[in-house]
Amino acid sequence: MSAQGFSDWLETPQGRYVLDWEQAKHDQLVVDIFGFNAVQIGWPGLDYLRANRMPFRFRCDDGDRPVQTRADLHHLPFAGNSLDLVVLPHILEFDANPHQILREVERVLVPEGSVVVTGFNPYSLWGARRSLARRAQLPPFAGRYISVARLKDWFALLGLEPHAGAFGCYAPAVTEEKWLARFRFLDAAGDRWWPIGGAVYVIQAIKRQHGMRMILPAWRERKARAKALAPVAQRTDHQ
Repeated sequence: MSAQGFSDWLETPQGRYVLDWEQAKHDQLVVDIFGFNAVQIGWPGLDYLRANRMPFRFRCDDGDRPVQTRADLHHLPFAGNSLDLVVLPHILEFDANPHQILREVERVLVPEGSVVVTGFNPYSLWGARRSLARRAQLPPFAGRYISVARLKDWFALLGLEPHAGAFGCYAPAVTEEKWLARFRFLDAAGDRWWPIGGAVYVIQAIKRQHGMRMILPAWRERKARAKALAPVAQRTDHQ
């Protein structure tokens, strides 16, 4: 799917419905992810990092749109273990080699760094509509929908541990605003009765570093050593 096609779709009532939910969920997730460097890969016209408070936030893309860093997304121009947060909004499902992008993300993340992935859910009303669509090359049905289960398998292979996430947008894939408004009640009902059936999802995973040891403040270590060396009272039997 072309970037222009996706951007144009986001201006439709259907696209705004999805975008509003995604922006709200990203705001909730990224606001409490701390560090120094955060990057959003793809769709530079959107700002999924707006609620994050890291001092250096920028966007990376492989197109000709204005962006701070232009690069091949399969070979990111960042040093290993250099980024605290990477956001991937609808990138993996529209790329021929999504696993390579994830592999690069794992490489550039610092230990305990986070990746946040957004995608369309194949197991939803929108996924069913997509399977019946005659023009599946048009947004939002273009690309290859990746299930959360498959995404978690990829995470496991790369040492990324799922941490938080949500499904949203339970209304059918209608295009008119009046019909979207009528089906809004399904968003509350879907969260309760069909929690994995939302049209879109956002999921956060953390890069775990096996064998890492938490370093305690020095005063705690001194206190522990002092406790270990403290004399133990012994019972004395007086004759």
